[in-house]
Amino acid sequence: MLTVVLPKGALLPDSIRLLKAVGLDFSVFLDPANRLLQITDPTGTAKAFLVRNYDVPVYVEYGQAQLGIIGYDVLREKVPQVAHLADLGFGKCRMSVAVKQSSPYRSALDLPLYGRVASKFVHCSREYFDSLDLPVEIVPLYGSVELGPITGMSEAIVDLVATGTTLRENGLIETDVLFESTARLIAHPLSYRLNTDSLSEWIEKLRSAVAIAA
Repeated sequence: MLTVVLPKGALLPDSIRLLKAVGLDFSVFLDPANRLLQITDPTGTAKAFLVRNYDVPVYVEYGQAQLGIIGYDVLREKVPQVAHLADLGFGKCRMSVAVKQSSPYRSALDLPLYGRVASKFVHCSREYFDSLDLPVEIVPLYGSVELGPITGMSEAIVDLVATGTTLRENGLIETDVLFESTARLIAHPLSYRLNTDSLSEWIEKLRSAVAIAA
């Protein structure tokens, strides 16, 4: 039986819509009353797990699921050993550097040497500032990261931005974009190579559904 792991949160509705387009119905996960973390498609063809974003690539890498849907931002941050199969086109956002609007900084290169940058994306942040040859201290924050510059704990933040509304409402502005992010289809590498449970057929169906929706 095919096993798919899905992310809780913003990517879930579009993920379920895509899977439904190829005949796999996991819409029970969208029911606010649902407490199940594992369900089987009504046809008995496949089952799905519902997990936190950062856990999606873990389940795929370790072979508990053959397929997964997750944001490119998580793949860049966690660098899991998975097969990257397709850009699904939804969940568009960007990884950006932001600072207080009232600060003198208008570019990441304006930040002071050994200044502080708050982010939950520690790996992405460090990789980016290393590429600029700008030594900074990365401060790990896992919620309300905008408070870093507001309280003076950091000069800047690195965070996902969709519309920019949260930044603006908190007096922050974007200065640099590290990369654009969308939902991606990933697979367990060995299952992909061995075509376990007709995996290649499902992958082609999903790719075709994405192309039609584009």
